[in-house]
This record gives sequence, C-alpha cells and structure tokens, in this order.
Amino acid sequence: MTSTEQTTTIPTPAKRIHLLDAARGVALIAMAIYHFTWDLDYFGYVPSGLSTTGGWAIFAHMITGSFLFIAGYSLYMAHGKSLRLTSFSKRLIILVAASAAISATSYFTTPGAVIYFGILHNIAAASVIGLLFVRAPVLLTFAAAIVVYALPHYVRFEFLDPSWLAWIGMAQQPPPSNDYVPLIPWLAPFLAGIAVSKLSLAWLKRQRQFPKKEGILSFFGRHSLIFYLLHQPVLFGLVWSVSMFAPPDVTQAYLSSCQTSCELSDDQAFCKSYCACTLNALEDEKLLTPLMRGATDDDDRVALGRIAMSCSIQQPE
Repeated sequence: MTSTEQTTTIPTPAKRIHLLDAARGVALIAMAIYHFTWDLDYFGYVPSGLSTTGGWAIFAHMITGSFLFIAGYSLYMAHGKSLRLTSFSKRLIILVAASAAISATSYFTTPGAVIYFGILHNIAAASVIGLLFVRAPVLLTFAAAIVVYALPHYVRFEFLDPSWLAWIGMAQQPPPSNDYVPLIPWLAPFLAGIAVSKLSLAWLKRQRQFPKKEGILSFFGRHSLIFYLLHQPVLFGLVWSVSMFAPPDVTQAYLSSCQTSCELSDDQAFCKSYCACTLNALEDEKLLTPLMRGATDDDDRVALGRIAMSCSIQQPE
C-alpha cells in the first residue's frame, strides 16, 4: 500500500505596508490639529473665522486632498489585480453607514450647516467610480483627474444648488455645511492616487518593512476610520467642557469682525457706533453666541436683519 503525502499551502495574510499607514497617520494628526482649531473658533477662543480663512483654509484643503489621494492609492493596491468583491462591499457598507451617522449627528449638533456630503461620503462615492479606472491606462487616469479638477472652475449650474444635488459639485451657491467635499473637484486627488499607485506600488511593496515596526503613526493609520469617527467628539467635548467654567469673551471677537467688515464700505466712526449698537441688541436677544458659532436658524436670521436695519437707521449720517 502506497501512502501519498499531500502538501497544503496555507496562505498567510499580507503584511501591512507601514509606510502607507504612517502617511495616513500623519494626515489624521493634521486633521485633528485642524479640527481642534475649528472647535476653538466655534466656541470663540480664537478670532472668528480663523479656521475657515487664509492659511488654515489651505491647510484643510491639503488634508482633504491627502486623504483622498491615499484612498485612491489604497483602492488600486487592494483591487488592482482583481476585484475582491466581498472585501470591497464590506468596506463600502462601513463607509456609507459612517457617512450616514455623521450626517444624522450634524443635523442635531449644527442644524444650520448639516454635513450632507463630507469626506467619508466622497470616499464612498469615489471608490465606486474609481473601479472604472483601476484597469485604465495611467495617462487616461491622470487626464481624468485634471479634467475633474478643472471642471468646476469653468462650469457651474444654479439647478445643482439644492443639497440633494450639490454633492455632485459645480453648484453656484451650495447650502452651507461644516464639511463640504463635493465629488467634483475632489474626485481628482482620488484618481491621481490610483494613477500614482499604478506607477509606484511595486516600489512601495519593497519598502514594506520600513519602518520595521509599527509606530504610533502606523497604528493610527491602520485604524483610520475609528480615529476619524472618535477624535472630533473627544476634542469638541473637551473644548465644550472648558467653556463651562472658563467661557470665552466673544464680545471683542464680534466687535473686531463687525468693524473689519463694516469698514469695507463705511467710515470708522459710523462702524464703531453701528457695531456697538448691534452688539447690545444681540446680547439682549441672546443671539450673540449662536451668531458667532454660525448656529442661527431662519427665525434668527430675520431678527438679525431687523437688528442690522434698526442700528443702521439710528446712526448719524
């Protein structure tokens, strides 16, 4: 009797690419820094609008672009050879569920600026579209990225303004949102990530063990979705807790912001008197804090218009 030996090869799970995880970790830390600044702005600890203008606005765009680029890079890395449908579907379901949770939460926390299409919404939609480019030539993928980036700079449509269409991009006046990342032009860095992955993935895989051990950045990058979902509630809660026993003085921030905008069209004396008048009225009607936080509703905006008109009429010519 002859015995036949059978050798069974047990597949080992692919090792993480620490360098890519670390890059994602750097983007997460940068995002946490930005969101902490946004929280300080929201509660009035820094000059109003600091987190949404100038260098901070550029910083936010760089963070968004880096996340989408890495997501595109990872899509090709995971599905470049063949579509792993089960893995892709599971990830997509998680992204859609997380996006829905963020939108629902923002509806109650910031009703005046609901997150109807933020970065997670974009990554979910871009992942589906990105499958069309996984097998496409590199030059075609780069060209598509350039077209998508340039399109809203030349083409905008008023009929895309409602929130249920504004997510596409190219809206003339999209509704306000605390995290508006429309598909166009932000699909561009995602497609660029796919193209660069095609060119560099083989090299990156050879750097798999650099760094040799998983560090804190790689750890954050490996758990990026958990970090993303938890960091802002923690930071927001921290600043809110501080505001309970050490509230910021928003009066000076309001006066500074009011006078700066007013003096673009009126003289300094008028603006000083006008801003003092509106400040008193806002405090009397308890609208100062909601206004500084961008949390006013339609009824508040009617009151704000009335206050502005009343204080304008009362000022001497």
